[in-house]
Amino acid sequence: MEKIVTGNTWVRALLCIPLVLFLLAARGAYAGPDGVFDGLIQPRLEVKLGSGTPGIIEKVNVDWGDMIEEGDVLAELQSGVEKATMQLAKTQAEFEATIEARKAELEFAVRNQERQKELFERKTLSLQNWDEVETKRIIAEINLIEATEKQRLAEMEYRRACEVYNRTIIRSPLTGVVVERFLNPGEYVEDQPLMTLAQIDPLHVEVVMEVENLGLVEVGGEATIQPEPPVGGSYKAKVIVVDRVVDGGSGTFGIRLEMPNPDLRLSPGLKCKVTFNP
Repeated sequence: MEKIVTGNTWVRALLCIPLVLFLLAARGAYAGPDGVFDGLIQPRLEVKLGSGTPGIIEKVNVDWGDMIEEGDVLAELQSGVEKATMQLAKTQAEFEATIEARKAELEFAVRNQERQKELFERKTLSLQNWDEVETKRIIAEINLIEATEKQRLAEMEYRRACEVYNRTIIRSPLTGVVVERFLNPGEYVEDQPLMTLAQIDPLHVEVVMEVENLGLVEVGGEATIQPEPPVGGSYKAKVIVVDRVVDGGSGTFGIRLEMPNPDLRLSPGLKCKVTFNP
């Protein structure tokens, strides 16, 4: 399975058929003695990591063969403008003087209206003057609402600026290993991938069976995996996919198993023997 990921968020995924050409080349050797099948160990996930925004690479923090954790910063783009914009937006979002001034104006207008109300009730204040007092109080309320809304917009602009800046920081979407690295600091990235990552815990085991074995294996079933020398050993795996479509040309269908690899002893690309447990 392969997907292309851009930036911190995974936005493009391409599913491909598992690498079964090796198995198809061994036509006639799908099942050996005692129901042992040929298999191929594969990464659970392979990702071509790209950038969510075009730009010049400033840093690349990993290289081929490095182990990585999900969320690690793998590369950074030049981001001077984005940082400055984010800082300006933050300052504007935290500026509360205008709101405090509008609150003071409203409090004064309310107090003044309360004082003038007594005069108006005693008939010593004209209706026109009372109307002016009340209007000033209403305008003060509106000014406070406007200042509050502007503050909220400034906070939203700050969040947007943070997102723009974060797109220049390229993080790992998985825990695994760097398989390939394509670009270096100073190079321009747009649509091409920066590197290829692989998740190798758990692993997938791909098996191709002839159609005569249809119904032999079900999802949830278990199997014993024996990698080729020099690794060797026996490992447990669980069936997670049974192909529901038989390939008419070859008369075969695919099986996928998932195999834990917590100590990373097993490497993708190894051939193996697969024995399905009854």
